[in-house]
Amino acid sequence: MVWALTLAAVLFFLPVVTVGGNGLYQSGEEEPEATLPIDRVAVTTGARDKGKVVRLQLEDGTVQEMTMADYLWGVVAAEMPASFEEEALKAQACAARTYTAVLQSNSAGKHPDADICADSTCCQAYVERSQAEARWGLNAQSYGEKIDQAVAETDGLGILYGGQPIQALFFSSAPGKTVDAVEVWGNSVDYLKSVESPEGDEVPNYHSQVLLTADQVKESTLTAYPGADLSGDPSGWFGNVVYGESGTVSSLVLGGVTLTGSQVRSLFALRSAAFTVSWDGSNFTFDVTGYGHGVGMSQYGANAMAKEGKTFEEILTWYYTGTEVALLWE
Repeated sequence: MVWALTLAAVLFFLPVVTVGGNGLYQSGEEEPEATLPIDRVAVTTGARDKGKVVRLQLEDGTVQEMTMADYLWGVVAAEMPASFEEEALKAQACAARTYTAVLQSNSAGKHPDADICADSTCCQAYVERSQAEARWGLNAQSYGEKIDQAVAETDGLGILYGGQPIQALFFSSAPGKTVDAVEVWGNSVDYLKSVESPEGDEVPNYHSQVLLTADQVKESTLTAYPGADLSGDPSGWFGNVVYGESGTVSSLVLGGVTLTGSQVRSLFALRSAAFTVSWDGSNFTFDVTGYGHGVGMSQYGANAMAKEGKTFEEILTWYYTGTEVALLWE
């Protein structure tokens, strides 16, 4: 299952952006192996991840300690379809490793006894190996081995910008382009810029629709924004839609209140902020493309790039502008 990580990204993103240059790990600039090309023999041993401990808060509130390698296996299995290309799975492993490393070093106190939790709306999704294998059925062994390989062959690798680990945000699928972070959260980040993303109609539910009556729109809107004026004909409730470079809605006016596309997405449970809205006299129809907040790496885009022959390093440095793939730790 591909998870959007929308709320997790917002909660995680904002505090770290304001930190600016405060670093987590040394960039490894003094160590030859810390920058590409990577020593493949050293990487595939898995020793770096196996030497790191992650304290994971499970859904029942208990905290379990495990190696980074075991944790990342569960994250990749939960966050990306195991049927994806190997290079896409490697890119996901690197993004998840970087995301985890940043949380471990910048604890916001959400989990006093843990580094990270298994709730995708807060941190990252995670699944136990036995549960994932039960879900995969006859593909359990081959899929499990693919993820083993993706984690082992990226051992200790993360995504760095200016020598520091980045906020490795990711999401499911983009409407042709990813979204500049400033459009979603109001903070400009050098490595979270809008870039082309090659996925399309091969993505399940790439195009989706949400139909809402006028009463449903009114109730949801006034609950969240009581100052909105939704009197009169519903055909005039929505207006002045502004689209960003990526094709997502930057802002629109609803009942006289200016909202961002992300706010409208959340308000009406849309799969993304890339939508149009129309009124037919009975219902509002939201036609939506893609899934997720749109910032950072598109998972289906990563898979499309892998099918084109791109390596995980090429995928990551494409989606995270100006970054490099390098060691997070020795």
